[in-house]
Amino acid sequence: MSGEVNTLGHYLNLLSEKNRNTRDFTLNSLTNAIKEVIAFFPVYRTYIKPYEVAERDRKYIEIAVSKAKRKNPAMSESVFDFLKDVLVLKYPENFKETDQREWLDFVMKFQQVTGPIMAKGIEDTTFYIYNRLISLNEVGGSPERFGTPLEAFHGQNIERSKFWPHTLSATSTHDSKRSEDVRARINVLSEIPHEWREHLTRWRRLNKRHAVVIEGQTVPDSNEEYLLYQTLIGAWPIEPMTEPAIFKKRINDYLVKALREAKVNSSWINPNTNYENILKSFIDAILNDTRRNKFLKDFLAFQKKISHYGMYNSLSQTLLKITSPGIPEFYQGTELWDFSLVDPDNRRPVDYDVRMRMLDELKRNESEIASSELCRELALNKDNGKIKLYLMYKALNYRRANREIFERGEYSPLEAVGEKAVNVCSFVKKSANSLLLIVVPRFFTRLIQQPDSLPLGKDVWKDSFIIAPYEGTRNKYRNIFTGEVVTPASYKDSTILYLSEIFTHFPVALMERIA
Repeated sequence: MSGEVNTLGHYLNLLSEKNRNTRDFTLNSLTNAIKEVIAFFPVYRTYIKPYEVAERDRKYIEIAVSKAKRKNPAMSESVFDFLKDVLVLKYPENFKETDQREWLDFVMKFQQVTGPIMAKGIEDTTFYIYNRLISLNEVGGSPERFGTPLEAFHGQNIERSKFWPHTLSATSTHDSKRSEDVRARINVLSEIPHEWREHLTRWRRLNKRHAVVIEGQTVPDSNEEYLLYQTLIGAWPIEPMTEPAIFKKRINDYLVKALREAKVNSSWINPNTNYENILKSFIDAILNDTRRNKFLKDFLAFQKKISHYGMYNSLSQTLLKITSPGIPEFYQGTELWDFSLVDPDNRRPVDYDVRMRMLDELKRNESEIASSELCRELALNKDNGKIKLYLMYKALNYRRANREIFERGEYSPLEAVGEKAVNVCSFVKKSANSLLLIVVPRFFTRLIQQPDSLPLGKDVWKDSFIIAPYEGTRNKYRNIFTGEVVTPASYKDSTILYLSEIFTHFPVALMERIA
């Protein structure tokens, strides 16, 4: 975006010429200072208003300027200091009102430029190069940080409930790099790094014969091959493919886009079509379903296991989105399992007829059989996606009927105790007359060892429990998914609920207090 940056440079040069202390700064030095400061900007943009600079915005600007100075010891610090003074509206003494308006006008233009530059530099370049764990490479994400501690999650929810109770909570959007269900699968790899490394090493050895060396360079390079394997794990369809050519094309199109966004071996401005075609041939070869393809057999067994854990991840994530402070937002098609990649892949037509038929069927089933039986059946047949649709149907309708507690209820984390305490995230929402417990499992690879087993019952949860708000044992809790009623027990002057009783027929729980 050199045009926009050069325009800012000319504007800043005009401002500098109005003061005898800054008029000797050259146009090049000012433009370079702008480039360096934007490159170190820690956020998309500041939100400075006329005659008002928030302390947070001031800190962001000072951080960027300080880092730019250290990176460019050959540039005069006074140039950076002048730019900082302008950005934080630190006017010289006896500054005229017209001059102040010009400084403010520059700041407004600067704020409009940093956002798109950040988006192109981070989301549309770095996120296609830094492939350590690609589920973290999401819009607004921080791939250098592996997850959030449970205490921080609760702290952020408490803060959000106080200051931003009506902000949107989205897990997939039109701009997602990968859908929520793809990320939930890939996240599983972070739980089994040694097993992932073993498979990765074996796959590279098996597929080495399909790679091509051109001008001393191997196609694909190791970073692209690593991206490909993670992408296949996340996007592989659950049902057997009747038309594998369609899936191959999706992966081919995605990898070509990833190559061009990364701008390492190809780009949109200067496409390296020869390199891209060789990469497509590599993809076709490793996905060719023949007896000689040892990679595909090994990959499918591993991917099936990852998918099993990933679906439970998705269910926990969905309930947290619906019940945490904020307004849950759902992107088209995510009512069932959705394994789409970046646009245009995530903008393919959605079959709403299938979703409506499934919802009607769930409502009929709900009236014909006990909710607990229905939930157990959904868990056993989770591959068809009905279990996710059922979760959304029940939780969203309950939320609509009980808006007060979700939008204004007090949020408090709950403590888990026992062997499986680390495997649960739970909190309470409380209003004057109502109380809800939200309990979801996590880290499923440590919870269920067999790839086809369910995270349910005493064999899984042992004697682990959560400590409920102290009310004695006079109140009980009804699970809105299963209809089951759980009676609290007493333990060392605390009211507790055993996780094995909470998770008897369904892998997540939304429980309302009943007298």
